[in-house]
Amino acid sequence: MNKSIAQIRLEFDQANEQERKDLYDTYAGDSRVGVRSLIRKYKKKDEALSEERKRLAGMRSFEEKYRDCGLICGIDEAGRGPLAGPVVAGAVILPADCEILYLNDSKKLSPQKRELLYDEIMEKAVAVGVGMTGPARIDEINILNATYEAMRAAVMDLGVKPELLLNDAVTIPDISIAQIPIIKGDAKSVSIAAASIIAKVTRDRLMVRYDEILPGYGFARHKGYGSREHIDAIHRLGPTPVHRRTFIKNFIDTGV
Repeated sequence: MNKSIAQIRLEFDQANEQERKDLYDTYAGDSRVGVRSLIRKYKKKDEALSEERKRLAGMRSFEEKYRDCGLICGIDEAGRGPLAGPVVAGAVILPADCEILYLNDSKKLSPQKRELLYDEIMEKAVAVGVGMTGPARIDEINILNATYEAMRAAVMDLGVKPELLLNDAVTIPDISIAQIPIIKGDAKSVSIAAASIIAKVTRDRLMVRYDEILPGYGFARHKGYGSREHIDAIHRLGPTPVHRRTFIKNFIDTGV
């Protein structure tokens, strides 16, 4: 007796990649429209998965090039441009054979996808470090130096010392570890992409918390960036301790 289409669908749903290949052969002669449709659907998914793995292989080119260096750490930041909140840096060391599907520059991912990838990175990484520099310090030393400070803190937070840093575009001063700056590195290196997600999710969660503590500014929506809603709220309610005075001086008198 032939299996029902529902039974065959369950087989495909529960199968891994190799098992699906066997199922394609098993049901190749089944002429039912529903079975043919299932085979086309899962073959399309497998083709997409193959393309994703090719994309990730391209994003591992720097990690492969410097594999002999030992522990390789990706570095990236989130929050250089906002009017409020800290600048946050992420540092991530991934295992050499680590596969995290759909890992990419955090800006190219939905918030929901970033959250899922954040959890997977935290689960699979050799080490993860986070550093942040707050608004008052940003005002004191400027955003570039504050970003460097956050990056150094993220490396220190790893708990292990990497042999090489892959940085998104910058060379971090006052750090003794060898560094490779990569322009648009968050789209070219899996380590930097992972760091960008850690930094972005950490900062976004913090801004949501600020929204609860300081209602009326819309921090949960705009994450501190200079949206019209945010600028209007600054005019209406005044600045908060999480605002960067040097960033909002064009909108309101901050005494800076």
